[in-house]
Amino acid sequence: MDRFKSRFKLADSLFYPDLTALLKKKKPDVVLAYNAISDHLAVVETAAPLGVSVMVEKPLAMNVKQAQKMAELAKKYKIHLLTNYETTWYPSNQEAYLNIKEKSSIGPIRKMIVHDGHQGPKEIGVSKEFLTWLTDPNKNGAGALVDFGCYGANLMTWLMDGQAPVSVSAITHQIKKDVYPKVDDDATIVLEYADATGIIEASWNWPFSIKDLEVFGKTGYIQAVNEQNLRTKESGKSEYSIYKAKPLTTAYANHLGYLSAVLKNEIQPVNDLSSLENNLIVVKILEAAKTSAKTGKKVFIK
Repeated sequence: MDRFKSRFKLADSLFYPDLTALLKKKKPDVVLAYNAISDHLAVVETAAPLGVSVMVEKPLAMNVKQAQKMAELAKKYKIHLLTNYETTWYPSNQEAYLNIKEKSSIGPIRKMIVHDGHQGPKEIGVSKEFLTWLTDPNKNGAGALVDFGCYGANLMTWLMDGQAPVSVSAITHQIKKDVYPKVDDDATIVLEYADATGIIEASWNWPFSIKDLEVFGKTGYIQAVNEQNLRTKESGKSEYSIYKAKPLTTAYANHLGYLSAVLKNEIQPVNDLSSLENNLIVVKILEAAKTSAKTGKKVFIK
């Protein structure tokens, strides 16, 4: 607090001894809890009884038990409980979804592959405070498996219309044990659905930052290459088509535009990427992946 006060010339009156005191005094519409995942539950426990909605930074919670308790509080006190992912606001992902689900441009989904990550949080120079909890299994739940595995679980649950996978299998590695001694830095997670397979590749060992989504359907293929660009190919055609996605409306362009629309009841967040329904499944997938990686066995989702 002292450092930020000094750096940004902030008045002492902006700071409060705890979240309860702040919320009772300021009475905000919503709290953005972009802190350690282990602290998300405490924020909801404080905010929900005061009728204050919460948006957390991905993923929703450390484990299924915490996620369910958060969901119960949200329901009891009738608040919105949302989860923020950078990739939700990618025009490419939204356009890919539109093409796949509404225009049926590639037919029924058969395979989904998501690559997410970068060279490593220490390697790219995240802050000391962020690095401390990001690499602590008691604060973050795991390493790359949670940090970047959640993106694929979120997108695949969305593409599968809120359906949970039948089973989850995962393999993790500690490639840089000297840098990240407490957590994995590489994870591969396989999600099995009745008629489709999802492969999540999450790592702190990529040669560059990457966030992409590939979907193979019965009659075609579509890839959200990055935030803006898409690559498609139809069955029977030899060439790929590459183009830029259309800009998003204000409500879907970023987390604040979306939050505003939800609070005004202009959007009902049912089964979309930020929704509680989707993110309860994401936490189930991540918990199953951790169990699978530890035991070497496939874990079935109940």
